[in-house]
Amino acid sequence: MTKKRANLRDVAAAAGVSVATASRVMNTPEAVSEATRQKVQAAMDSLRFMPSAAARAINSGRSRFVGALVPTLDNAIFARYLSRLESQLDKHRLSLVVSTTDGIPEIEAEKARTLINIGAEGLIMSGITHRPALYELINRGGIPAIATSYYDPDFALPTIGYDNAAAAFTALSHLTGLGHSRISVIHGPTETNDRTGTRVEALRRRPDGAKIEFYLEPLSIEGGCSGVQRVLEARPDTTAILCMSDVQATGALYELQRCDISVPGGLSLLGIDDLPGSAHLCPGLTTVHLPVARMGLAAADAIAGWVENGTVPEPVLLESRLVNRSSTGRLGDVTLTEVTRTGAAD
Repeated sequence: MTKKRANLRDVAAAAGVSVATASRVMNTPEAVSEATRQKVQAAMDSLRFMPSAAARAINSGRSRFVGALVPTLDNAIFARYLSRLESQLDKHRLSLVVSTTDGIPEIEAEKARTLINIGAEGLIMSGITHRPALYELINRGGIPAIATSYYDPDFALPTIGYDNAAAAFTALSHLTGLGHSRISVIHGPTETNDRTGTRVEALRRRPDGAKIEFYLEPLSIEGGCSGVQRVLEARPDTTAILCMSDVQATGALYELQRCDISVPGGLSLLGIDDLPGSAHLCPGLTTVHLPVARMGLAAADAIAGWVENGTVPEPVLLESRLVNRSSTGRLGDVTLTEVTRTGAAD
């Protein structure tokens, strides 16, 4: 027969302390003497006690977890961000529950409702474009919520992220500075991704004298491949391709190599993200580094301060920067004399 699982009352009785003291040992050990902690821990060990998150939430009124809403887990940029977010939340003794939204606002609102219903004490969302239903949930429950991957000091929620328009300008300025003016831009969906939308709109409004054509493709390696096929067919005089993500740039590089077009001798290629693998492509991908690891740390500290102390965080701008590798070259140059292979550690 299965033995009855020990509860906190059993632990308190075995240790000779009150249930409240046993609870403090688990939740606020710094408030209990070392001798008492050792006595309660010994009782937990002898009873093989395993804390119940549900019981703890009932007793304390705290779930001690934060919900994060991200478009996908397929892109390495989100994996790196979530890894830092979770590890930093753990330092605040908070857990992380992740929900994916496929970049669909209606799904995001429903996933947010589920997270709140199961006790999320705070929400972390990607971008600043969300359905009214989501804001209603946040306002009705008084839930601390922040937006990441986007910096807008005037947004209704605190934002922690980068200037997406500036990242696009950095990429474009690098290409025009190398003499390129016939530039093709491959990008993902803009209607459901305000980060990509902001980058594309920035280039439309300020092309820096370049003749730019835009090609909408899925945000994937396959999208980068098909984007190159369209560029070569519709605009064979292109001298540089700018991809709004490293994922698409990777696919673009594969397709250019399949077509026997050298990079950067035949075409220069540039991405935005600086994924860990981008430095190890051949040639190494020139890209704009987005500080997603630092963003994860900053987001964790911000939401923890709000949840634990009621301190509403200030907006945080994280600077992007160009990482110049070997996939871009000066117009007319067949080879580069210097190659910089700097990495993607925040």
